[in-house]
Amino acid sequence: MIKRRLATAGTVAAIAATVLLFGGVLHESPSAGTRTARPATADPDRLQTGFGSGDTASLLRSLQETLRANPTDVHSYDLLGLAYQQRARETGDPSYYQKSEGVLRRALRLAPKDLLATSGLGSLALSRHRFRDALTLGRRAQRLSPWTARNYAVIGDALIELGRYEEAFAAFDKMAGLKPTLSAYSRISYARELLGDVEGAESAMRLALDAAIGQPEALAWTHVQLGKLFWSVGRLGAAAREYRAALAAFPGYVYAHDALARVEEARGNLRRAIALQRRAADAVPLPQFVGALGDLHRAAGDQAAARKQYALIGAIERLLRANGVKTDLETALFNVDHGIRLPEALALARVSYADRPSIEGDDVLSWALLRNGRCGEALRFSKRALRLGTLDASKFFHRGMIERCLGQDAEAKRWFRRGLALNPHFSVLWAPVARKYAS
Repeated sequence: MIKRRLATAGTVAAIAATVLLFGGVLHESPSAGTRTARPATADPDRLQTGFGSGDTASLLRSLQETLRANPTDVHSYDLLGLAYQQRARETGDPSYYQKSEGVLRRALRLAPKDLLATSGLGSLALSRHRFRDALTLGRRAQRLSPWTARNYAVIGDALIELGRYEEAFAAFDKMAGLKPTLSAYSRISYARELLGDVEGAESAMRLALDAAIGQPEALAWTHVQLGKLFWSVGRLGAAAREYRAALAAFPGYVYAHDALARVEEARGNLRRAIALQRRAADAVPLPQFVGALGDLHRAAGDQAAARKQYALIGAIERLLRANGVKTDLETALFNVDHGIRLPEALALARVSYADRPSIEGDDVLSWALLRNGRCGEALRFSKRALRLGTLDASKFFHRGMIERCLGQDAEAKRWFRRGLALNPHFSVLWAPVARKYAS
């Protein structure tokens, strides 16, 4: 049923691809790269795509001036709230989330049924990893306007993180039927990837590439996503070509630098990898960039530099939490991977699983249980993490470690070999361990 629905959605998208060459992107797609000096466009559709459309800082000042002159202008509050979210994506500064929430709630006090403020708060909840709130807001927006495609994006994204996959895919299908854009194509691609359909995911992402023509940053983002799809199945050269195409489309794009760092590490070029990863982390200090830089330093034997980056992650996560972002799952995974306060990490993984019962929540909890020596319980959650047929070398590795802990050496080797066959460079930290135990 799920696969048939997604195939239908892909057909709808293909029919419209030659006509509709613009659209949005998944909520977690931040904007970063070379900034332009031209004024940003005060267009709600563009502001909700997750891509820059000019000088967002200037747009913020312009909207603030407008509201000082007319403090009951609901539409300007809407635009300002969305522009604050865009600025958070551009800078990695989560304090803009607080500002966005304030002005969007002001808009709703003035106009309780305002669609843009409602869906904007839904997007904000997604960015803060508050997925139950996002689902509530997305459905409220849907009731206000059942024919607005972006409402189904908020609903579907929230349902994915809540582990309600069939409902999520139905929302993406509805979205694609209403407005088959880059945003719809990329979601269809991700859904197919979750189901282990890499070929179908690639096909949908190529439609997204067509839809991104004429939008440099959107094009760069889409090249990076396609490259990551190739990377996940070990197609190193194809991935590298996509990442370089992203930099050609949008010079300085930090997500391409981050991705290329993985390629350089896989090729044994640690100094080049560290330089690329540092460039990404310095531009937008996201925990995943900083953590990756620490891991690269560790792989290069520079433990002091690694510890410095790992310590910085704690400060970033405190800042995120202070601005309403839930980081339980990501913090638990980092601490489990790095052997930090493992009993506390397990408790945090349990909390995050209750809040976010997706296959990612299953996998992190299984890994935390394994690292705390609770192998039998870990196996149950590892099986759940693989229930969709997702091709993920890290999840295969975790399963191998669990089987090894249970004394099932032959089964463990099968999982290690399966992960390495899929992507021999899946982790700076753990791929060498998989190679050791697979032999």
